[in-house]
Amino acid sequence: MICRILLLIILTSCVSGSFVVNDPVTQTSYQAEENHNITLEWTFTTKPHRTTKTLNILCELITEHKVSVLYHVHEGVEVSESQDEKFSGRVQSDKDALREGRIRLQLSRLRTDDSGLYLCEVNTDYGFSVGRCRLNVTAFSDQLQPQRPTTNSTAENEGMIGFYILMGVSAALLAVFVILLFYFRNKARTQNSVAEVQMLSFL
Repeated sequence: MICRILLLIILTSCVSGSFVVNDPVTQTSYQAEENHNITLEWTFTTKPHRTTKTLNILCELITEHKVSVLYHVHEGVEVSESQDEKFSGRVQSDKDALREGRIRLQLSRLRTDDSGLYLCEVNTDYGFSVGRCRLNVTAFSDQLQPQRPTTNSTAENEGMIGFYILMGVSAALLAVFVILLFYFRNKARTQNSVAEVQMLSFL
């Protein structure tokens, strides 16, 4: 694969004259989030009154582990069978732009594994060239962050708080019990004193 990439770079640097594939019109590096769409665009010079049957295009994604076909045109006809399964149903080409010498490919529902180097080879009976750009797809930023597990220190703190609450409730109940105990004792003593006074009066 490394030899293939080097060959494509050499061929790109050697292209001259009337036929050339330019890197994307506005930029050579794209940044996007997954599940979004993006349009990759290259331009190439065309000659008037030339039939598209001589036009051959091969656009590929090159990563560290794999080369995947993004878009393939053979003698003016799109060859969907060549497309890598991961791009199936996610690539749309602009046929009108192609006739004007522009390759416009919209890649929808982006995935993080769409990141990498994109090479687009154009070959006709009067020239050959390669355009390239890099795409970086990041994970969707609005996804919920995973909930952090409770640490031991947090659990210990919660246990201590519960213990203090229990102790406070117990102390409050004990205070109420003591107050009621004194109240009923004083009441009993008062009743006994009244009874003694009544008995002495009776005597």
